[in-house]
Amino acid sequence: MRLVVLRALGLGDLLTAVPALRALERAFPEHERILLAPAALAPLVELIGGAVHAVADVHGVRSPPAALPAVARGADVAVNLHGRGPQSTELLRAARPRRLIAFGEQAPWREDEHEVERWCRLLDAAGIPADPAELGVRAPPGAPPAPGATVVHPGASAPARRWPAERWAVVARAAPGPVVVSAGPGEAGLARAVAGRCGARVFRGSLLDLARLVAGAARVACPDTGVAHLATALGTPSVVLFGPSSPATWGPPPARRQHRVLWAGRRGDPNADRPDPGLLAIEPADVLAALLSAGRA
Repeated sequence: MRLVVLRALGLGDLLTAVPALRALERAFPEHERILLAPAALAPLVELIGGAVHAVADVHGVRSPPAALPAVARGADVAVNLHGRGPQSTELLRAARPRRLIAFGEQAPWREDEHEVERWCRLLDAAGIPADPAELGVRAPPGAPPAPGATVVHPGASAPARRWPAERWAVVARAAPGPVVVSAGPGEAGLARAVAGRCGARVFRGSLLDLARLVAGAARVACPDTGVAHLATALGTPSVVLFGPSSPATWGPPPARRQHRVLWAGRRGDPNADRPDPGLLAIEPADVLAALLSAGRA
């Protein structure tokens, strides 16, 4: 028996789907559970535990995947955690699963809903109880590269969510030390721009190395990006800067008091080619105050 789950997105998208993946593990314990997602996320998937047995490489960050791997064909159960459809749902339907779970099939899509709760609601509607609080993942094995550090991660996939480098440098200069500036793929230049202004060192490594860094950090400051969800999943205190998107849809759960969110209350285009005006309304003093108040619950 085989269950396939489509979530061919990024790091934050994977981590917001953890409660749904755990619910599917409980509901289908005898099934081989395969996640259709970018292969680069496989090391992080292992930190979830036994929810997923294997990752089959699929990419669909900018648009629905063009095709699914052969392992998706004829599955006993196919679950669309990728989006509202119809493209992603039709792609799974074309693979001829015996059972399909997707928005439009079991439940209607709601626009203003937290990403974690969205997928749990879908499974609940399909008769599969899911708990949005089950967000945690285990720390990766191995020693953390900078234990007790303040990690500043300035990068984000879209310019709309990137706070200016000079502001991050102001925060890094005054934050409790040591301070490490981390960089994801394609973000090394931005990280160097921040580090060069404040004398901090730049950390670059694999996705698993980044998880080790965050797991061992005293605190993390970052925009609304995958590292924010990594801090939530690992229980590391964090300060997350929101601009075009609301923390009510993508932020850490309010009950997790070791996390702080900063948002000017304005919505905008999350894919715009310049920093969102609401993001620019946040000042370094705001971030520093939040960093000093963030602590482990």
